[in-house]
Amino acid sequence: MTQMTLFDLALKNMRRNMKSYALYFGSVLFSIVIYFTFVTLKYSDDISALADSSMKVQGIMSASSVVLLIFVAMFIIYANSFFIKKRKKEVGLYSLLGVRKKQIGLLLFFENIVLGILSLVIGIVLGFLLSKGLLTILVRLMGLDAVASFTLSSEAVINTTIVFMIVFLFTSLQGYRVIYQFKLIELFQADKKGENLPRAKWFATIAGVASLTFGYWLASQDLMTSVMWKILGISTPIVIIIATVAGTYLLFHSVLVFVLTKLKNNERWAWRGLNLLGVSQILYRIRGNAKTLTTIAVLSATTITSGGAVYGLYYNAGEQTHHYLPNTFMWEGKEVNLTSKDVLYNETVHAKQAELELAGTTYRYTFVDVDTYNKLAQLQEREQLAVQNGEAIMLDPYYDERFSINHTGQKLAVGDVAVKVKNLHAESIFNADVIGQTIIVSASDYQALAAEHNTYQLVGMDNDKKQVASSDKLQQQLGDVYLSSFPASYKSSIEGLGSLLFVGSFLGLVFLVATGSIIYFKIMTEAEEDRGKYEILHKVGVGHKEMKKTIRMQIGFIFAAPLVMGILHSAFALSAFSGLIGANILVPVIIWMVVYMAIYAVIGYLAHKQFSHTLQWRAIK
Repeated sequence: MTQMTLFDLALKNMRRNMKSYALYFGSVLFSIVIYFTFVTLKYSDDISALADSSMKVQGIMSASSVVLLIFVAMFIIYANSFFIKKRKKEVGLYSLLGVRKKQIGLLLFFENIVLGILSLVIGIVLGFLLSKGLLTILVRLMGLDAVASFTLSSEAVINTTIVFMIVFLFTSLQGYRVIYQFKLIELFQADKKGENLPRAKWFATIAGVASLTFGYWLASQDLMTSVMWKILGISTPIVIIIATVAGTYLLFHSVLVFVLTKLKNNERWAWRGLNLLGVSQILYRIRGNAKTLTTIAVLSATTITSGGAVYGLYYNAGEQTHHYLPNTFMWEGKEVNLTSKDVLYNETVHAKQAELELAGTTYRYTFVDVDTYNKLAQLQEREQLAVQNGEAIMLDPYYDERFSINHTGQKLAVGDVAVKVKNLHAESIFNADVIGQTIIVSASDYQALAAEHNTYQLVGMDNDKKQVASSDKLQQQLGDVYLSSFPASYKSSIEGLGSLLFVGSFLGLVFLVATGSIIYFKIMTEAEEDRGKYEILHKVGVGHKEMKKTIRMQIGFIFAAPLVMGILHSAFALSAFSGLIGANILVPVIIWMVVYMAIYAVIGYLAHKQFSHTLQWRAIK
């Protein structure tokens, strides 16, 4: 048998096994497209033209491409091992017919290399065709008005080709080595070997529940006030991760095994239809795939948490920036004439600043009279306030009850003026980077206040997110005077978060497709093992409908279990994150989770259809 004949045989095997290779090929292809796109964006002239954002985006793309490469390499190696195991019987047949191990190894080597080169070529072509669309998405997420163009970067092509050819070469050699590691009898019995993991024990079951409970409890503790966070310090997140991962593994290894065993022993339920068969199969799959399911649950939690957190920040970027910068522009000094038709108000505000000593600490506060506040509040569509002589209301946009001091009820004295703080509002009418904490007093108390006098300019504009050009023009007029600009701050925030959201979304898709594919490969491998069992059931009179129901239960459980655990993990993590940043991210998190579950469900549906096809329903009807 010549090498050319081996090459022809490799091509024939690829065509014959195309259905088996389809999802693997698609996952690798998708990964190459995303990696090529990231590297292309790194060298993109369109990104380089955005001087303010180019270094930030290129840095994010470089880091994310490395993360993607590591994950994809691990996934390809993992998936390749499944295909090798699935074909061990075929390899054993070649050996039985007298084909030498070296030739069989070359056959597998050629198959993997050809598949790799094919996916690499198609991936680069698709990456080039999709680069404009993906770059447009990135630009839009960053709130920029740049126009994306088609770019075929030679650096990106060379980079992608080198790194993926190294990966494919490694997996090809991995297949070649398998031939020399197994005896002939082992190759024929490879599909009958499962993972031999310990049975569920009381100690492991209790430890799993306790570990998860502790991890969730610690994650739900407030970072600022928790005693445990103070004791553990910066190692707290590591402790949470260890407890959660260990609890997840023990859940699949022992807790679910314990629950399913109890369910199996319930005669009233077990002997109804094929419930006994279904739960027995699930029990075996859970016990045999504990490590895989744990890995998928953790990866799902990581993807949902990181994506949900970034999308939550992006979703609330405008609202958060408005909280601290309620005016489009604010600066200290003289008025500037603005001729734009978008100007809603252009107010000059007088305020006084004084230092107060509270609980042994000196604070610097800005005082304004209630009439000035109400005028600005009306322009900003805020609630009007009433302040009597001797009273005061404090405004603090940075106030957080966990670590800020609430001065409500305290008496403040500046010279001959003494007021009592009757309320505190965690907001302000001023831009916080110009004026922080503000005290509102009555007009007469303000007049009597002996303190430093300052003049500020406040400008409100319609469609303030789009006023970047006005911000640049105003800064030129002001010269060295500090300008607090909402559009400039929002632009900076949305550019960074937009690029992170872009990267997080596509990395999340790659992780989702890859982890879903791993379960898919597992199920397809096990379908081959189960074909004989279902044929026997059909011969003894079990109907097609009952068997389909059992299959749906098995596949649904295997797919749903790690997904449910991943969602639970991410729910606690995102709840802690929401409390940390002080923002409500429920809506974006729900949107992110729904999209994730929808794509995951599609992979599960494909697995069910392929499982049924593998069992050859038409032949056993």
